[in-house]
Amino acid sequence: MVSNEIISIFFKGIEIGKISFDLDRNFSSFQYNPSFLDSGKYDKLFPYLISKTNQVQVFSNYAGETFRSLPPMIADSLPDYFGNIIFKEWLESAHRDFSKISVLEQLTYVANRGMGALEYQPVKELPSNHLFSINEITAILKEVLHLKTSTNQEKMNDTALLNIFRIGTSAGGARPKILVSEHKLTGEIIPGDIEFSADYSHYLVKLNLDDADRFNREIIEFIYYELAVSIGITMMPSKLIENKHFATLRFDRINGEKKHVLTVSGLTGWDFKKAENSSYENIFQLAVDLGVVQKEINQLFKRLVFNVVFANTDDHLKNFSFIYNDLKNTWNLAPAYDLTYPLNPLVNYTRISRALSINGKRQNISRNDLLQVAKDFSIKNPNSIIDKMTNSIPLFKEKALLFGIPTTIIYRIESDFSRL
Repeated sequence: MVSNEIISIFFKGIEIGKISFDLDRNFSSFQYNPSFLDSGKYDKLFPYLISKTNQVQVFSNYAGETFRSLPPMIADSLPDYFGNIIFKEWLESAHRDFSKISVLEQLTYVANRGMGALEYQPVKELPSNHLFSINEITAILKEVLHLKTSTNQEKMNDTALLNIFRIGTSAGGARPKILVSEHKLTGEIIPGDIEFSADYSHYLVKLNLDDADRFNREIIEFIYYELAVSIGITMMPSKLIENKHFATLRFDRINGEKKHVLTVSGLTGWDFKKAENSSYENIFQLAVDLGVVQKEINQLFKRLVFNVVFANTDDHLKNFSFIYNDLKNTWNLAPAYDLTYPLNPLVNYTRISRALSINGKRQNISRNDLLQVAKDFSIKNPNSIIDKMTNSIPLFKEKALLFGIPTTIIYRIESDFSRL
């Protein structure tokens, strides 16, 4: 493989293959390790896009900020918007130019700390400083996110930024979030993936930074979590920290083991920012093609209905994932995540289209549209599922009032709910 850079990809201590990047022509290449192919193990690790051959495979059709010219299943390991903010500020604090850091070099910083189970070598080592306070972290994050207008820039130092980068860069999405591990006996909290074992509960924490809004988005997401679980949607156990930060157990860390997880975008190469492949029907068909059992297809339908009823329009392709079972060499639907009201209820919106289409529509979704999907994918008793969701609408107000959400915010969010 001739290239400017080459790094190795590992799974469960086994080198799967190597990836290279041609900086001049802006494309990547992947080549399996022949001994991995010969072993016959984990042959469904990458079920699409990469052929099972010893030959070099070129990925030249994935330019843009979603995949950054990498194979999509590898691009899934990169931090998204928020993580890149922190990464950029940390590099600049260390007098390095973010624009000159290649995508493969960024993977070497992700190393063995990323979401999922893929690991990258050689590793860019980061200094270790285990203990931290979430309050200290949120204070630093406020300064990072308001760096250009902050009058206290001198407080930003390399140690503070490094701590944020080390625990936060591998969590995707646009909202501030960090990865933490909580010792099950002592309650000690340490950053990210310094350790992963059965002794720890591994959380993704979405931080509330006390911004100018008159409500707490993280509490809203916790209310949605409680609603979803109460009406039969499978999610990882979640909680509020200090009654303001939303913490959810990670499904890529179970009983001290890393789990290989890919988003729908990572599995298929469908760009979550583009409309052409962004449909619920495509996700259902992907699940069928992966051999997912009907019980999990039914779960997908419940999520579809929940997102329509409770106005979660940010239901894009990276907000649905599948987990690889390395013992059975099969794929399963991952628990639901990022179920929340995504808009700012203080702003009046006239037309909001959901990310995923349903029966060819992104607005004015009807019961008949949902029933068509149910028919196409053999969902039993779809009307009862829809009724259960719509009958749960009053629970939102009850829970929101208990958490002190202002009634103006409650009414604004409720006005977007669909009774179907």
